[in-house]
Order: sequence, then structure tokens, then C-alpha cells
Amino acid sequence: MTVKIDDFTTVMGRNDVGKSTVLEALEIFFNQQVVKLDQADPCVHGADKVVEISCIFDEFPNALTLDEQSQTSLEAEYLLNCEGLLEIVKRFDCKGTKPKEEVFARALHPSAAELADLLQLKNTALKERAASVGADLTGVDKRSNVALRAAIRDRVGVGDLEIRLVPLAEDEAKKVWVQLQRELPTFALFQADRASTDDDREVADPMKIAVAAAMKEIEAELEQIKLKVQTSVMDVAQRTLAKLREMDPLLAQQLTPTFKAEPKWDSFKLSLTGDDQIPINKRGSGVRRLILLNFFRAEAERRRAESSTRRVIYAIEEPESSQHPNNQIMLVRALLALAEDPNTQVLMTTHVPAIASLLPTSSIRFISRNDNGHTQVEEGTDAVLEKVADSLGVLPDKRAKVAIFVEGPHDVTFLTNVARVYRSAHADLVDLEDHRIAFVPTGGSTLKQWVDRRYLAHAGMVEVHIYDRDDQVNPKYADAVQKVNARGGADIAFLTSKREMENYLHPDCIVAEYQPDYNIEVTFTDWCDVPAIVAETVHTASGATNWAGLSVEKQGKKSSRAKSRLNNGASARMSIAHLGQTDPGGEILGWLQAVRDRVA
Repeated sequence: MTVKIDDFTTVMGRNDVGKSTVLEALEIFFNQQVVKLDQADPCVHGADKVVEISCIFDEFPNALTLDEQSQTSLEAEYLLNCEGLLEIVKRFDCKGTKPKEEVFARALHPSAAELADLLQLKNTALKERAASVGADLTGVDKRSNVALRAAIRDRVGVGDLEIRLVPLAEDEAKKVWVQLQRELPTFALFQADRASTDDDREVADPMKIAVAAAMKEIEAELEQIKLKVQTSVMDVAQRTLAKLREMDPLLAQQLTPTFKAEPKWDSFKLSLTGDDQIPINKRGSGVRRLILLNFFRAEAERRRAESSTRRVIYAIEEPESSQHPNNQIMLVRALLALAEDPNTQVLMTTHVPAIASLLPTSSIRFISRNDNGHTQVEEGTDAVLEKVADSLGVLPDKRAKVAIFVEGPHDVTFLTNVARVYRSAHADLVDLEDHRIAFVPTGGSTLKQWVDRRYLAHAGMVEVHIYDRDDQVNPKYADAVQKVNARGGADIAFLTSKREMENYLHPDCIVAEYQPDYNIEVTFTDWCDVPAIVAETVHTASGATNWAGLSVEKQGKKSSRAKSRLNNGASARMSIAHLGQTDPGGEILGWLQAVRDRVA
């Protein structure tokens, strides 16, 4: 089973179909703490009792420092798959009482016998291999395993490549795995079913994740501390053995100082106690989940402010558990905001229609079983969304009187925020969150909007269409607007007089949205690509690499995040005075008045 994970991903399906299994498999891959494998976990139809979990990463370190002599890269060591991505495979042999773990990179790797095992060879063996193949080591630093491997490949010739599982957990390859582990994201699983004990993970886990994230930030410093302590202790041990040799040379020869385990840096204890000194984890399950809700709200705010934070994946099983409906909606909105951070991914499962209604259709992964009983994961198509809506009971709101057609969900947010501003001066305008209004995004949408769109297609409601002009000369929606306005009834359509909604934002509101984290200035005309300008400006202000050096895909992702923040944050900062400057002709007010007239 393969599941595509985006910045925000929702796993849906009927009971016992495997939704939680996806989250638990990731917990086993990254941590093996909240969930651990046992002998009963392998597929009952399999004979080998082996569980295999693979994760593919599209962001990985460009350089690896494996020894003091040289640097290398995953590409140079042939550790990327056929798509140029890092694919880590973990195999767990569950025959014994404790599963045995093996780690591999599934990679497009040289198949020649002299090259296939180079990462498993230590320095002496590499020198022997170099001699046996006749590699020219002139000018090669023979202390560097990286340099020796390169010389051997040059001599033999890489030749044919094939997909292989390259072991990473042993010998020299372990150095690669140690480096990669430091770059892997922190994974945090919050399960729906928890025991109420003094160490209730519902309360403890958010704080543990905070500790783990803090540890990731200072990992380099901790490594230096470890080495300093080890050096000092080894010095004492060696001097002790030197004295022992004076008294018993044979015994001293048999003793070797070794460190039995890595230091444990994460043993911080943190408890939350109420004003009456009653521990929070002694309160009701609803209170504990409320703490979880506000942990995510706080994390969304913190991670949006700290652009340099390490990557974190939050996996939340049924966030609606033990919560009032209002809190359920707040939690989902907090998770959606959290997923906007470039270093954060959010996964969740849900059964509640009210929550499912808020979710972007692009985030939905529907798990079911086919006619043969095999598990399948579906996404994206209208047929899949219909299955989801029907299985969860997501229904259209039949109280709606006016359907507002826009291009995408960001337009919905912009118009809703700006309408709120205008209503402070024009009380007769309609709140666009009123049940009499139904937004119909023609592009990406939430599941609820998709359901409404399907219903409204046959409801014959009054329609108001508002589309971006995009192109000053050849507007994309010009024909569609003309056809709507030619109907002759109450339906009406508008084209923006500017490029798109973001061009109506005031620069001061954009600057305020990014302060105090970024000290930026933005200027743009009616026809500029505002999200792209803001994305590049913020990127430059962060001190990151040259914008032009980023791939088109990365530039696009940053522009997409800027677009989200502009419509969610900057638009909410607008005032009547700001709108008077950016829309002096009252164009937006005219749209809202058209909606008002058709609701009445």
C-alpha cells in the first residue's frame, strides 16, 4: 500500500480499514516509542514474518561529511532512487520476541561486483579493492574512504545501474545513516485512545515533542559536548590502564575502555498543574484534548514566526475526540495553519462530517478494500470524493439562496475577510459566512464546498460570479462572464479590474503580517504577481540562498505559501482606510452589494 503525503493529508475510510495503520507505520519507522512491533503484526497471509516500511523524501542534505578528510553526497554514492529521491527502507524480522531491524536505501546503484559493496568496506578493505582493480591512487588521500571509493569507480567504470537495497545499518554505510538520521523530521503521533495515568501521553506528548524539537535545534552543540566528555573520560581510563600495567600487564592488556550507549539528552520531565495544584492529566479527557488543541495553535504561531526550525510531522488520530464541536473546528483550523509552515507536515484521520467538511479535497486519501479484499488508497477524482461524502454523511446546506462562484479557496477567505471590514461601515451588507451564502470554488475546494457544488449544479440558485482578470489583454474568464451576464435573470458576473485579489491588499498590511520576523518592504502595481513578489522578498530577508538559484518547484511552493498567508493574514488586517486607497472606485463594495441585493 502506498500513500502520498502532502503538507496536509487526511486519511479517511470506514472502521477497521487501516486508517490508523498508516499513522502507526510512520511512528514505527521514525520512533518505535508510542507504537512497537510484535510477533502478531506481520501479515497473517505471509510466511516470512517480515514487515517492510518505506519512506521517500524529496528534501535531503546536499552534502554528507563521513570523515574528517572529505565530503560526499547521496548522488555521488549512488544512494538515490530512479526518481532522484531518497528512499529509506526499514525491514523488521518479527520471528523472535523482539523484532530485528534492518535499514536500506532503495537506490539506483552500480551492479558490478567490484562496486556493489563499496559502502560496506572499511579503509583497509578499500585499499585492497583499489589494488585488485588497478585503481590509480596518485594524488588520492588514502585516509579518505570517499576518495578511495571514487578512485575505484573511476577505474572500473560505473556501467549498468540497477535498483538495489543498499544496507545502511552496518560497517562504513552506518556513517551515512547516522548523518541522515540527523536530517530526518521529528515525528509526533497523537492517538485517539489513551489510558488516563499520571504519565498520560495526551498531556506529556506535546511537551515531549517540544523537548525533541529543541534538542534537534542544538544537536551540533550536544555532539561537541559528547565528544568532549568522551575525550576526557577516555584520558582518565587510559591513564588508569597505564598504572594497571605496572602492576598486572596481562590484565591490563585484556581491558579496553568503551562507551556502552549513547547519552540520553531527552530525559526532561515537565508537568502541567492547575491553579489548585491538581495535575491537568487528572482532569477530564475533554480538558486534556483541549490542551492538545492549544499546543497545536501555539506551535502554528511559533513555527510561522521561526523560519529556521527543523522539520516536524504531526500525526493526529481523530482530533475531534472528547471535544465540543466549536473546539473541533478550531483544532482543524489550527492544523491547517500549522501545515502552511514550510517545515511542517500534518496528517490526521477523522469520522466527523463537520471536520471533513473543512478539509481541502486535495488532502483526502480514501482507504477501502476492493472486491478481492485488498486494501487500496484513492484520491483526487469526483468518484472518490463522492465515496467520502457519502460514507461520512457530508450533506449540502439547502438553506443557501445565493451561490458565489470564485476560482479557489483563497478567494473565499479574501472576500470573507474584506466583507467583514466593509460591514463595519455598511451594516446592510451580508456576512459571507451566513448560511444563505454558498461559496463554489471552481478550482481547489474543501469537501463541503465540493458537495455544495455538486448539489447547486441542479438547484437553480441565484449566482454571483467573481473571477480574477489575470491577463490585462486577454482575461481568462471573459467569455464565461459574458455568458452569465447575457442570461437576463438575476445571475451576475464580475471580472476584477486588477490582476487578482491579492492586488487589492495594502502594502502596509502585508508588511504588518510578516513583522516582527521579517523587516520587509513591498511595492507592486495592479498587474504584478503579488504572491511571487512577497515570497521572494521574504526569502531574501531570511538570509537564505539566492532566489534565482531555487528550482521552479521550490519557488512555486514558496509563492503558494505566501498566497495563503496574504489571503488569511494580510486581508484580515485591512481597514476601511486601506480599502479606500487600494480600491478607490469601490469595486469590491459593488460585489458585496450585488450579493446583498440577491439575498434579500
